[in-house]
Amino acid sequence: MTTLPSAKALWSSIVSTHNPIAIDLAGTLLIQLLFWWLPCTLFLSLDTLLPRFSALHKLQPAPKQPTTADILHSIRICLRNQLLVLVLHSLLLLCTSSSSSSRAPAIRIDPDFPSGREFSTHILISILLRELLFYTAHRILHHPPLYRRFHKTHHRFTAPVAFASQYAHPVEHIAANVLPILIPPMLLGAHILTMWAFLAMQLVETSTVHSGYDFFGGAARKHDRHHERFDVYFGGIGLLDWALGTDERDGEERRKRE
Repeated sequence: MTTLPSAKALWSSIVSTHNPIAIDLAGTLLIQLLFWWLPCTLFLSLDTLLPRFSALHKLQPAPKQPTTADILHSIRICLRNQLLVLVLHSLLLLCTSSSSSSRAPAIRIDPDFPSGREFSTHILISILLRELLFYTAHRILHHPPLYRRFHKTHHRFTAPVAFASQYAHPVEHIAANVLPILIPPMLLGAHILTMWAFLAMQLVETSTVHSGYDFFGGAARKHDRHHERFDVYFGGIGLLDWALGTDERDGEERRKRE
C-alpha cells in the first residue's frame, strides 16, 4: 500500500535535487542497460546455461548461427551506435536548455507522476506512431540503392541474435531505430517516465524479435523470415504488414513453393 506513495516521493525528490539533463541522460542509460543489454545477454547465455532448452527453441540450425567473432563484432558496432546516440542526445539537451525560447520542453520532467489516463493514452499513441514511422523507414531502406548503402549492414545476420538488433549503419540506426521511438513521445509532450516506459517496451521487443528463439507468440519467427526473405514483415507489431499485405498471410503456401 505504501509502495506507490514512496515511489512518488522518491521521484519528486530526484526531480527537485538533480539537474534535468542529468536525470534524462542517466535514466535513459539505465533503461538501455536494464531493457536491452540485460535481455540480450540473457538470450546469448541460453546456449551455455540451458543448452537443451536452447537447442529445442532455436529457429535456425547450427550451421547458420553466427560465430563468436560475429557476435563480438556486433557488440562493438552496437556500442558505437549507442555512443553516437548518447552524444547527439547530450547535444540536443544542451541546445534545448540554453535556448531562450519560452516553449515547454518536448519531454516533461515533472515532480508528479503522469496520470494513468495520460500514461496509457500516450503509450498507445506512441506504439501506433512508432509502427508507422518504423515500417515506413524500413520499407524505404529496402529500396535497392539505400539497401546497398545502409541496410545491408543489418542484414549481414541472416540468423539474427539479440545483439544484432542494434547492429546497423549509423544512418539507419538514427533514422529507423532511434527517431521512430523518440518522435512520438516528443510530439505528445509526454512525461519522461512515460517516455522511459515506452523506450523499455521497444528495447525488449527488438531484442526479443532478433533473439533467434521461438518465444513470445512467434514474434522472432516473423523477423527471422524477414532476414531470410527480405520482402516480408517490415513492421514491429504487424499492423501495417497486415494492412499492406507484407505479412505472409499465405506463408505456408509460399514456403511450399520455395
